[in-house]
Amino acid sequence: MVYGANGYTGRLVATSAAKRGQRPVLAGRDVRKVADVAVPLGLEYRTFDLHDPAAVDAALDGIDAVAHCAGPFSATSAPMVDGCLRSGTHYLDITGEIDVFEAVLARHEQARNAGVTLLPGAGFDVVPTDCLAALVAAELPTATWLDLAFHARGGISAGTMKSAWEGMALGGRARIDGELRTVPVGWRRRDVPFPSARRRAVSLPWGDVSTAHRSTGIGTITTFAHLPGLDRIGPTTAGLGPKLFGGALAQRLGKAAIEKLVRGPDERRRAGSGVEVFAEAGDAAGGQVSAALTGPNTYDFTADSVLHAVAELQAGAAPAGAHTPSTAFGSDFVRKLHGIRVIEPSRR
Repeated sequence: MVYGANGYTGRLVATSAAKRGQRPVLAGRDVRKVADVAVPLGLEYRTFDLHDPAAVDAALDGIDAVAHCAGPFSATSAPMVDGCLRSGTHYLDITGEIDVFEAVLARHEQARNAGVTLLPGAGFDVVPTDCLAALVAAELPTATWLDLAFHARGGISAGTMKSAWEGMALGGRARIDGELRTVPVGWRRRDVPFPSARRRAVSLPWGDVSTAHRSTGIGTITTFAHLPGLDRIGPTTAGLGPKLFGGALAQRLGKAAIEKLVRGPDERRRAGSGVEVFAEAGDAAGGQVSAALTGPNTYDFTADSVLHAVAELQAGAAPAGAHTPSTAFGSDFVRKLHGIRVIEPSRR
């Protein structure tokens, strides 16, 4: 099942599946919007509200795995996970929200007891960064710190923007000495040797401060991005985030505006853009290992990654429990995806 199939990324996942001859059940809350996607593709569809447990249970009957694409996941993840645990259905989503990762990964024992795999972050958040993190950590088992960075082009969807709007109210996050801590957005800057060029990147909250710690055991993790305008954010500017975006009214008005004004990139724009990811780990003795990768546009990457992950879950490739992409499928999972080129780890 693809839940949230009428959203930007959900539609991409559904369309990609149909092109591959797969027959997912499409689902969402709004019958008209879901039907508009399902009928042209000739796919079955179901509509239900996640906050109605009985309806969730009925809709998940006969479903092996749910690809949950309806965000913001801070509101939608928990009820879907609850339903999957009750029904014995594997769960994956495309979240990048740190607190959602923490909440889902905390349900490891419940998932094991239910014989279910829970896999938050099965798309661009956080498959490439997580797999690279595991790759460099394997090369440097003594690593005590990890930097992860990405450079993406090609536009943004309304769902991604709404999650980011929520995130601005929370400020920055980093993993420091094993603990998740709140820090200003932009508290660290560094030059990153991406495959195409060296670029200035700025720290921002990204899901790997949760997932990479689970995948590697490394205690200090900072995530960075090179994005237009991000380099203008400093600690003073970032400190205004919770004040400007934290109120209920600001959140409600901002999300309403995003829903009306933001449209994800079209096929031509996606085809002409891509992503680069960099990982570097270091230890107390001064050893360092880095690796990188290049790939397609983040939304095309996500659709491909989700469908590969579903196939792996249906094949029984992942153990029961709550997992990151690399703990579920290994660090080489990213190599199976379309258009990925890995720059192998190097030590200095």
